[in-house]
Amino acid sequence: MLIDITLKITPSIIKDAEKNEKKALDGHLGTHFDVMGKEFPLHYTERNAIVFDVSRVEDRDIETDDIDLSMVEKNMFIAFYTGFIESEGYGSKEYFTEHPQLSREIIEELLARKISIIGVDFAGVRRGKEHLPIDEYCAEKGVFIVENLCNLKQVLKNNLFCHFTANTYPVNYEAMTGLPCRVIARI
Repeated sequence: MLIDITLKITPSIIKDAEKNEKKALDGHLGTHFDVMGKEFPLHYTERNAIVFDVSRVEDRDIETDDIDLSMVEKNMFIAFYTGFIESEGYGSKEYFTEHPQLSREIIEELLARKISIIGVDFAGVRRGKEHLPIDEYCAEKGVFIVENLCNLKQVLKNNLFCHFTANTYPVNYEAMTGLPCRVIARI
């Protein structure tokens, strides 16, 4: 079964995002990954993946204890389902400023396991002034962050986690900090 976990772009989404996110039309619109001047390796287009349901986490960062790190393997695409993109809706000011975030500890643990991609159903793994530096830090380690995923609940099928194959296809832009992409989950 194939599930598109890419946000569908509509004229109203473009309008909302343009009002609330300066970089939206510079490669950071909808589902995209932050390359931070790096080249997305073609062999990253297909990765073993897992999505974790962390929707129960509220009013705090998503921590290492919220997932089973023993399931995380080298080169994987690790996705986090919070439900935020469905509940808040993409493009609002709140969407870009009040989204969930991953703790620094969990980011370090994922990097130590030499994964390839972190995918989230919100606007970034960290908020505000921490967003750009953590994107750059991860990119330097060869890990790319895919933001604004959707339909992860369909992938989970009411489970706390689900293994799948992630196919990620970026637009072939050059010299951009963000690349729009299409991400398909194959279960």
